[in-house]
Amino acid sequence: MTNIEMIRTYGHEQVAYFNNEKAGLKAIIALHNTNLGPAVGGCRLWPYASEEDALFDVLRLSRGMSHKNAAAGLPLGGAKGVIIADPSEKTEAMFEAFGEAVNTFMGKYYTAEDVNTDTKDADYMLRTTKYVVGRENVSGDPSPFTVIGVYDGIRAVANFMNGSDSLEGLTIAVQGLGKVGLGLAETLHEAGAKLIVCNNSNREAMQYAVDKLGAVEVGKDEIYGVECDIFAPCALGAVVNSKTIPQFKCKAIAGAANNVIYDDAAGQALKDKGILYAPDFIINGGGVINAGQEAFTTYDKEKVLEQVHNIYNVVYRMLEESAKTGKPEGVIATEYAESLIYK
Repeated sequence: MTNIEMIRTYGHEQVAYFNNEKAGLKAIIALHNTNLGPAVGGCRLWPYASEEDALFDVLRLSRGMSHKNAAAGLPLGGAKGVIIADPSEKTEAMFEAFGEAVNTFMGKYYTAEDVNTDTKDADYMLRTTKYVVGRENVSGDPSPFTVIGVYDGIRAVANFMNGSDSLEGLTIAVQGLGKVGLGLAETLHEAGAKLIVCNNSNREAMQYAVDKLGAVEVGKDEIYGVECDIFAPCALGAVVNSKTIPQFKCKAIAGAANNVIYDDAAGQALKDKGILYAPDFIINGGGVINAGQEAFTTYDKEKVLEQVHNIYNVVYRMLEESAKTGKPEGVIATEYAESLIYK
């Protein structure tokens, strides 16, 4: 499939490449859909192996943002930006140049922090563009709100499985200990869950999880096959695929990562195996509910928290409908979001 064919397959309105050698910026911004309003989606920085990998990721992520914003009831479309670089290469100039790239969308795209970017990087973008949400002096870091939503979603999954949303004594495998993954692990520990964790690079976070949270460490390839109640992917996407599904010994998958399921075939295979799935763009919507409010109204933390806590109810309804109809949860969630986007 060519790049153009891939863009058409996902239904994007606009995809733009940016190269600023002086600032060290090599980036792609994908604007998926603006039917409901201006598009909101973060800026991810990642050392992609190739431009094709970066394009594949940004197309899936931006489409997921359209679904996430619609399902959360936000009057916003979906987009995403990716910067192709190693985190060690970050500079102020790089993010200033990315802000200039955002300006070319003339208000159709609001950016924010994402994987390997933070509120300080967003401040650098603000030097060159006003189209930034999740600002430190307004809604701030969205990751704590993502943690709240994912935690509530996991409780909904536990309730559906066990008739109780208590996590006391449940074994939960957390893949990835970034800001959200580690925050989620702390919250799960406080709720009495037993933790199994893996992380690709941050030894400090791993050691903290082992020493302070009583977590059991496993290798990055071992995490898929551990016996647990819930597998919580909190790193990159597409981890539910034809290679990993045969390994799973969990009862449910519910985590913070985007685009967890590689494709519809993987979603059906997961359903056939009897593993519950909390749709990723439903359960991880807390961050964009928090930051996205800046794009269309005055920020109100109480209203934000009310919407974030509703993730519990939405996840439970998705599980109920899947059990009733036999459709994979991800398909149900996508159909729901697209009924709002394309109504």
